[in-house]
Amino acid sequence: MKPKSKVAVLVGSLRRGSFALMTAKAAVALAPPAFDCEFVGVGDLPLYNQDLEGEMLPAAWRRFRDAVRGADALLFVTPEYNRSVPGGLKNAIDVGSRPYGQSVWSGKPGAVISVSPGALAAFGANHHLRQSLVFLDVLPLQQPEAYIGGAASLFDADGALVNDATREFLTKFMAAFAAWIERVRRDVAPG
Repeated sequence: MKPKSKVAVLVGSLRRGSFALMTAKAAVALAPPAFDCEFVGVGDLPLYNQDLEGEMLPAAWRRFRDAVRGADALLFVTPEYNRSVPGGLKNAIDVGSRPYGQSVWSGKPGAVISVSPGALAAFGANHHLRQSLVFLDVLPLQQPEAYIGGAASLFDADGALVNDATREFLTKFMAAFAAWIERVRRDVAPG
């Protein structure tokens, strides 16, 4: 039996009722049984400042770095702010990439889902995030791409996914992500 893949789920929106969070919860619910998903919060991380490394290291940074370091793979679900990722998610990327030479991101397979109430489905944030991930040596799933538009009509008042086409797409996306994780695990495994 294959070991479960521990997947760190990082949501770019800090709002409790965000469409990104609803989408992330729906994707996790539709994930294959081979996934063990853990939401890793980004909202409590102090802004990255190299002066805080060492003895003054914030406990939230340590918690975050340990959670991501212990993950086998990364799922990012983000809205778009000003054609990019929200500041909280960018800060988390910076916190995890430091100190130099000790990045928690390197070599992990990843996937990006962008979500928006608008028709462009956070296309800019999706690609901007991918640019950072490539630099950080995260191995992002290329296909299928996941742009979830019209999010305001996809969920009920309790945040449950009610759109069958989106449910079918997320199921296929998460299956493709599982296959990607296995491919990366096989291709980069020692020996």
